[in-house]
Amino acid sequence: MESWGPGRHFSSGRHTHESTRGAGWHLLALIGGIRPQFLIALIAVLGLVSAATVYATMQTRVPLDAGAPAPTSASAPADTAAADPLPGTGTPPSEPPASTPSPTPSASPPGGTIGPALDAEINAVIKANSAYRVGVALIDVQDGEVHEYGVKTKFVAASTGKILAAAAYYHLVETGKASLGARMGASTAGQQIRLMVQQSNNESWAAILAAVGQKGLTDYAASIGIPYDRTVNALTPAEMARTLSELYSGRLLNAENTAQLLSYMQQTNYEELIPAATPPGVSVFHKYGLLNGNLHDASVLVQGDRAFVFVVYTLGREMSDMAARTRVIHQLTGTVTDGLY
Repeated sequence: MESWGPGRHFSSGRHTHESTRGAGWHLLALIGGIRPQFLIALIAVLGLVSAATVYATMQTRVPLDAGAPAPTSASAPADTAAADPLPGTGTPPSEPPASTPSPTPSASPPGGTIGPALDAEINAVIKANSAYRVGVALIDVQDGEVHEYGVKTKFVAASTGKILAAAAYYHLVETGKASLGARMGASTAGQQIRLMVQQSNNESWAAILAAVGQKGLTDYAASIGIPYDRTVNALTPAEMARTLSELYSGRLLNAENTAQLLSYMQQTNYEELIPAATPPGVSVFHKYGLLNGNLHDASVLVQGDRAFVFVVYTLGREMSDMAARTRVIHQLTGTVTDGLY
């Protein structure tokens, strides 16, 4: 995701009024002593002066660039990103007065597409880091097509699997089988979901899993086309990407619950992976996962009306090479954002 500048102000009207008043008094004082033939000439001269004044005044009120949009009032609000229900939308400027032509909207900045050039760059980064098991999935939310790179088989999903658990519980709420206000442990179910996603709290995850049930979670995942066994907690990068694409598109949950879950995926307690390498102006909604040798980040990247799901799963040697794999995730993030935004 511009504000219009302050309106122009003119003070020539007051200057014209004062000048005209002074001339009138002198005219009344002199008119009685002027001969008729000179009076006629004086009237003609005054007519020419008046016409020239009107023309000059009109010229000062016409913008030099007649094709430019007319400026709006300084009080017109700037275009701002909406936080609810989905980010990336804007609040349009105030409607201009009826007598003023509407400004021509500026074209959206051109963006890249997922194609052979970007595919080659992503594959080059993966190949250059072949010491690790790396899988990447990328989806343009507008068409839903999944693009896969590197390892395409299942990884231990680690904490990225918490998004499935959250969606499954929200689904129970929407079908009248559960409540976000229900007491759950020391708080409510809604608060446990927030802690589970935003803080990656494992006790909250256990509470939500107990409420959903192992079979309930497997059945829910199957209903959205994801084969998932909680006892293994394994997903492919593509399966995780499809889950996030369905969530962001509003096909998993209603608008209110979609907005709430996405809000928990912002400003999490660990922003060092995809968010740290994302350029300014691109919003990030993500869930990271760190478990033994697994280091993952699953995200939705949004700028204006362009949204892409971007998932990176990696497996290395426990956590001893975590810094090196963090750099790999940063390289992939830079490659993707440079190619798409």
